[in-house]
Amino acid sequence: MLFYLLPQLAGMAPFLGALNVTRYVTVRTAAASLTAFAISMLFGPWLIRTLRDFQIGQIIRQEGPQSHRAKAGTPTMGGLLILTAAVVPTLLWADLSSPYIWIAVLATIGFGMVGFLDDYLKITRRSHHGLIPRYKMLGQIIVALGVGFAVLQLSQQNPPLYNTRLIFPFFKALIPDLGWFYVVFAVLVLVFASNGVNMTDGLDGLAISTFAVAAAAFTGLSYVTGHADFAKYLLLIRFPTSELTIFCGALTGASLGFLWYNCYPAEIFMGDVGSLSLGGALGTVAILIKQELLLPIVGGIFVLEGMSVIIQVASFKLTGKRVFKMAPIHHHFELIGWSEPKVIIRFLIVSIIFALFSLATLKLR
Repeated sequence: MLFYLLPQLAGMAPFLGALNVTRYVTVRTAAASLTAFAISMLFGPWLIRTLRDFQIGQIIRQEGPQSHRAKAGTPTMGGLLILTAAVVPTLLWADLSSPYIWIAVLATIGFGMVGFLDDYLKITRRSHHGLIPRYKMLGQIIVALGVGFAVLQLSQQNPPLYNTRLIFPFFKALIPDLGWFYVVFAVLVLVFASNGVNMTDGLDGLAISTFAVAAAAFTGLSYVTGHADFAKYLLLIRFPTSELTIFCGALTGASLGFLWYNCYPAEIFMGDVGSLSLGGALGTVAILIKQELLLPIVGGIFVLEGMSVIIQVASFKLTGKRVFKMAPIHHHFELIGWSEPKVIIRFLIVSIIFALFSLATLKLR
């Protein structure tokens, strides 16, 4: 909206000429980040009070760590704040004629709706059991299929606005074309991404802080992918996806604003409406900028969390023994004696290392 309005105002009077800088993606990305942060900060206290008034509090799993029992009743479904703080600035500052923006925004909202239904059922039933797992997975798959078919449609435009080839980190030549199978590949990417963030959301500020690092990394990746000169220099597949930089910037700002209230000890939890939508947003951006295979590096913490659950379940079913004291793995470190803040900070440090390494791979081909 402001992308169209401000340049027009700039031409109305000489003293408004400075508004022309809003034509630049970098300026609008910074503006979207600050707007998202401001929305989170301004509406955070109101949402916390409202959730408390309606008694929308966290339901703690009985099999979880004993130390988490004190968290019961903490306002949850704070992901609604993250979604609002990310989507509104995107709609304000991005060029809404870009199909990539709409795919990213609608996918994020779609995953958020699945998470919202799951949270709603938990609250109304006063149980940590929400959607039946297969229905929850079905909802994620439906949204992911929408993204897969959307990008496939873009690849069939003339000229094409997308393609179904893959970029392998560290390699120049290994770029296969998946064709129609890319839809299945996209579903796998999005389901794993959304569930990875969901599994990481178990400690105060853990998921949102590590997500903010990943979102910041994808802000940079989106910019270089959409920039003709940088994309050519780095041997990237380029499409006009630069507007996604604004979306990623808004995600980063919204995450930092939410972290203000979600840091230890948390005043509010994001719930599945937050974790599923954030994971879906990250996976969607990775698909749109053709960095699908870099996503496991950028979101390395989410991969470790997800794999720890898979390993734990597989080991128990096959051998009757557990590899970790508890999964996801952040609970394992709690149970071996690490304090909750120590687990969070150390995971955040590892997340930053993963993000920096992912950016370094762009030139290592």
